[in-house]
This record gives sequence, C-alpha cells and structure tokens, in this order.
Amino acid sequence: TSGASNRPLTMNNSTPATDNEKKKIKGGKSPCSPSRVLHIRRIPNDVTGREIISLGLPFGKVTNLLMLKGKGQAFLEMASIEAAVSMMNYYTPATPYLHNQPVYMQYSNYKELRTDNLHNQARPQAASQGVNAVQHGSLAITSALAAEGGLLPAQGSVLRIVVENVFYPITLEMLYQIFSKFGYVLKIVMFTKNNKFQALLQYADASNAYYAKMSLDGQSIYTGCCTLRIDFSKLTSLKVKYNNDKSRDFTRTDLPFGDGQRTLDASLATAFATQNTIFTSYAGAAGFAPSLGFPQGAVTPSAASGQMTIPGVTGIPGNSVLLVSNLNPEAITPYGLFILFGVYGDVHRVKIMFKKRGIALVQMADATQAQLAINHLNGQRLYGRVMHTTFSKYQTIQLPREGQEDKGLTKDFSNSPLHRFKNPGSKNFQNIFPPSATLHLSNIPPSVTVDDLKNLFASKGSTVKGFKFFQKDCKMALIQLGSVEEAVHALIELHNHDFGEHQHLRVSFSKSTI
Repeated sequence: TSGASNRPLTMNNSTPATDNEKKKIKGGKSPCSPSRVLHIRRIPNDVTGREIISLGLPFGKVTNLLMLKGKGQAFLEMASIEAAVSMMNYYTPATPYLHNQPVYMQYSNYKELRTDNLHNQARPQAASQGVNAVQHGSLAITSALAAEGGLLPAQGSVLRIVVENVFYPITLEMLYQIFSKFGYVLKIVMFTKNNKFQALLQYADASNAYYAKMSLDGQSIYTGCCTLRIDFSKLTSLKVKYNNDKSRDFTRTDLPFGDGQRTLDASLATAFATQNTIFTSYAGAAGFAPSLGFPQGAVTPSAASGQMTIPGVTGIPGNSVLLVSNLNPEAITPYGLFILFGVYGDVHRVKIMFKKRGIALVQMADATQAQLAINHLNGQRLYGRVMHTTFSKYQTIQLPREGQEDKGLTKDFSNSPLHRFKNPGSKNFQNIFPPSATLHLSNIPPSVTVDDLKNLFASKGSTVKGFKFFQKDCKMALIQLGSVEEAVHALIELHNHDFGEHQHLRVSFSKSTI
C-alpha cells in the first residue's frame, strides 16, 4: 500500500465510520460538519502521497495523510478547521484534477487522524513533513524524502522548462504564478529553440527547484495541451539584462525594458498583468478546465472576470493590499505587522479593523511582494493563533480623515527608514526565507557579548537553544530559539533594537540551523 496504513482509523472519540457514512459518501453528498479531516475519493492508482498533500498546501499546513490505495481514497488532515474550510470552498466549484482525472472531496466524520500501526504510517507522515518543509523553506526535506525512498540530489536552482503542444499563449506571468508556489522565483527567461517554447527559471533555493520539478514535470496547464517537461539546467545562475515580456529579474526593478529608454514601474506585477488578457481571451472563451492537479499556482481561467486566478489569490492582478485575519486582538499592533510583513517587502500602510481587531489590512509596495508575503506567512502561528493571509478586494488603504476616531489602528509607514528593499539590486532580495526557529542577526556592536544577546532574547520570552557568531564577521550571528512562533515574536520585538550610539540590531529569518 506504498506505506499507507490499512489499520482502522479512530476518531477522537474512538468511534469508527459507520456504514451509513459510507453510503452517503458513495452518493456524493457532504452531510458532515466542517472538520480538519477531508475525505478524497476517485484517486487514480498511480497518484502519490506527495500529490495528495499538494492539494492542501495552498490553504495551510498539512498535518497528516492516510491513503487507501486499493480503494482510490485518502484522508487528508489540515492543521486547522479554517484551512480545511478554505480548501473545501475552493474545490467545491472547481474540481481538482490528478493525472488528468477529477477527484472529489468532502468533510470526513473524523475530527483527526490516528492509526494503530505507527510503523506503516511513518512514511505518509514523512511525506507530509517533507512537502510542508518545502513550503516553509526548511532543509528538513532531505530527511523527509529519504523516508519515502529517495534522497535530494545535488542539483542546482535553475530549471529548464519545455512546454509541449502549446495551443494557447504562454506568458511569463503565467509561469511565475505556477512556479512561485514552490519557492521564491528570482529570474525567468523565455525563448524558442528547435521550434519549441522553452524557459529557464531560477529559484532562490535548490530544494524548491527540486520539488517543483518533482511535482510539475509531465503535468499539463490545460487538458490535452501546454504540457510541462522540466529538467535541471547546467547553468548555476541566470543573467538577465532586460525586464520585459520575455525575461525578468525579480530582484531588480531598475533594468531597462529593452529599447534602452524606459524602465519598468516598481510594481512589476501590474506592468506584466496586461499580458494575461491574450491568454484569458483564448482560454476563458474555450472554457478549458485546468489539468494541473496541483493548486500551487495552477492557472484557472475565469471567463466571467477575464482574469487569471490561483487558489488563495482572490484579489485583482496587481493588487498589493493583503487581508490578514484570525489575529490575536490582545497582542497585535500595526507596528508588529509592519515589522513581520516587512521581511518580505516594503510595507506602506497597515490598518487594524476598528470593530474587528482580529482582522487587518497590510499594503505592500507592489503585488510581487504581496504574493511573497502570502507564500511565507499564510498559516503561520502568531501570538497563539494561525494567521490567514490572502489578497484584499481593496487596492489601497485609506488613512483616517481628520477628526475621525481611529485609536492609532491605522499607520502610514511609506517613508519608514526600516524598509529592507528600497534599494534596487539590494542583497536583501536574495536573502528572503520563510519563518524559521533560527534568526540571522546583523549590525551587532563589538561591545555586545554572547550573554548580552542571549539575555536580550530571553527577556522577550524566548528560549535560546543555540548561538553562534560568524567567524569572518563578528557583527553577524545566528541564534536558534525554541520554536518558529517564538522566533516570529522575537523578530517583531527586537528588529531595530537600539543598542545605543545609533546602532540598531537587524533581525531576519535564516535558512541555516546551528
């Protein structure tokens, strides 16, 4: 059974599924109330556990999986009911496809997944951990893949993509939407060779490139056409001279368009969004269903709106305003959101809702940075709650009118000196990593000792597990805390901490461990 357990599942009240439930499942009905566990059926026999897990990743963390391969069924457990509800809301009107076959899902009667056979269940759990590790940029994917029988090869971060049977136009923006769900895309170059559409795409991390290839190779963007063939390129890095409809460097906003006279607007996604009109006029009119079973970036034509949409992205193309919900109203502040979201882009404005303090709007500098924030922060725990991040229907955050009661819940950070990405070509663009328990510290004064820094973080409630100064530069260090959530809180509290004499600590997430 490819490592899936056939032992009886138990609910949290130890009650197995009834025959009546099975009859209802066969009837295609969804009688169950919302649950973290989703029942997926009509799964093709050759579908892997990783592919099932990939259905859930855009909506939050996947915590467990049980596959019943002989029956073409699986149970997928999400980290929260909210994530499961979001997943059901998306797939109910838009049936997902795996290996060109539709699969169907509904809430399960089970409230959680537990098995009596821990050995058999270890591999599906390892697969779940591996896929979640890739989504959150963790190096733990190596051990997780090993548990499923494969090791992460020593390949680079550049992929060569060949699109076969191109029946509809392929745009740079489309490739970015599909591939960015597997990690931070640095550069894309498109060209035609041997009468075939090809592209080179560079990730910030080789593990993201590996998982993108593993997941997308052989998949079709649309049923029967636009099939992706993906290999690793021999190139270690891409050199992009122009930002236009054929090439793009997402770390540089100052590159010319190609005629030597004009440069792109800082909001690159807005500038490129107009390309989608050609694609949607074809695909939307034809009414093609997406063949890519992976919702991570699977492009879905919307004939009604004339725009491309992807799961979790409900705003208009080019929108830079995020809707952040399920926040802890007792702990969250505009400044805290500014610091956290500022790891992934320059935050211009933040607004916490006056009557609903658990909801906020965050306005980023452009849509690319907004998408990056969604990729890394949606589903992250913050002050004891799982934060939900998606695009807002608003295109800008309005500042309160003079005399309007606001209680300091709306802040303008447009001119803040703490913006990390205001300088085009900054190395900060290449050091963007998901939230992690290990933090990178920089701008440390020579007079500050290891104990000083450990005590500083401990004073904010952090558990310090490890600390290491950089050998070549004692102004930088790594500090490992008790959990990812602890590190998130510490970053919010201590980024820009004043050591005195105009020296301020800089804190970022690190991909390294101690």
